[in-house]
Amino acid sequence: MKAYVFPGQGAQFTGMGKELYENSPLAKELFEKANDILGFRITDIMFEGTAEQLKETKVTQPAVFLHSVILAKTLGDDFKPEMVAGHSLGEFSALVAAGALTFEDGLKLVSQRAMAMQKACEITPSTMAAVLGLEDKIVEDICEQTEGVVVAANYNCPGQLVISGETTAVERACEALKAAGAKRALILPVGGAFHSPMMEPAREELAAAIEKTQFAAPVCPVYQNVPASAVTNPDEIKQNLIIQLTAPVKWTQSVQNMITDGATLFTEVGPGNVLQGLVKKINKEAETASA
Repeated sequence: MKAYVFPGQGAQFTGMGKELYENSPLAKELFEKANDILGFRITDIMFEGTAEQLKETKVTQPAVFLHSVILAKTLGDDFKPEMVAGHSLGEFSALVAAGALTFEDGLKLVSQRAMAMQKACEITPSTMAAVLGLEDKIVEDICEQTEGVVVAANYNCPGQLVISGETTAVERACEALKAAGAKRALILPVGGAFHSPMMEPAREELAAAIEKTQFAAPVCPVYQNVPASAVTNPDEIKQNLIIQLTAPVKWTQSVQNMITDGATLFTEVGPGNVLQGLVKKINKEAETASA
């Protein structure tokens, strides 16, 4: 079975999408439509901007979303997903590609999500850290025992978790994780504590926007980050999207469940190839490709 996976924040690179824009009339039309919706020429930053400009909150998330979704749309009849999943932000790309959301509504929600997350990041100093070489349970237990807010946020692949929370709590947890035998516990250069309780103000803001948006049944099951299982009911999809901002990204579990349900080929749609690497680490027998 063909599974299509969509990357999240961090996959951006200078010049992303330029080739698509220049070689496909459909891509050009959609990029220009995105410029109008956002109210600024995001294409100028994607194609010619610096890495620093691409890191701006209002740019990063819509840029990765646009690259993924427009690439999927240019595949035409070749794009026949039997299941889809996206990592964090990539879930919005997956939902648009699978027809649960329109291009316009997806972009508006992603833009609102980025701004709401930025505001939440400014309330309390918060961060994330990558933890390598420990079992999930050990990481979870240490987070629970650490004073302050710190939780397991991204289950990327076995032995690779990301923790998230108040800066001081994350730093304390990193020390305890190293003492427990972690190969690495490294603070990440991110704007704040995504997928943690610190994102509650953003969740509330985004919930209002999601509730007002029309969702349809997708053309295939969507393996969402929150349940890590196949979802097709539009109301369930909405609820999971709302919870997603403060809940962990269960990527390992999602990929495992997709394989159990018959996925044989994972095609990554969007910038980079990070998800292909994670899929291989989750199951080395899985076949991967770039769109």
